[in-house]
Amino acid sequence: MENITTQLINAARSGDIDGLKTMISPETDLNGRDEKGYTPLIIACYNNRLEAARLLIECGADVNACDFGGNTALMGASFKGYGPIADLLIEKGADLDLQHGNGGTALMFAAMFGRNEIVKILLENGANKDLVDVRGLSVYDLAAQQGNEEALSLLEQS
Repeated sequence: MENITTQLINAARSGDIDGLKTMISPETDLNGRDEKGYTPLIIACYNNRLEAARLLIECGADVNACDFGGNTALMGASFKGYGPIADLLIEKGADLDLQHGNGGTALMFAAMFGRNEIVKILLENGANKDLVDVRGLSVYDLAAQQGNEEALSLLEQS
């Protein structure tokens, strides 16, 4: 039989709200991790499961939990381009400036992958555009490397 963390992650991945509701109790560890360090919330956000993410957060999931590489739910939403998920995480207190193992931030992911709606959301909410990764590259450098003129423009305007 699967353990509760695996069951929660599977329900979060598929957006199974009823399943999540039956598993969540005051004793349930909503921040349990799989073999890669993913929490149910990280998985829900990465798979664009807004209602599952909302339920997990309302029941106590840590919005700033990181996988074993230092990636957060907000970084996943920024990489994938999920604006409503990013909005929810920010509204619920996600740290905009956490850096993963290589120093990347949610803003860097959004700029590198052309997720300019997310770039705008992050900047409007105060993301630090002066942070650098382990190579010394800023979000400006990363956007320029990708030829993301729109992100460069958004960065200049903020």
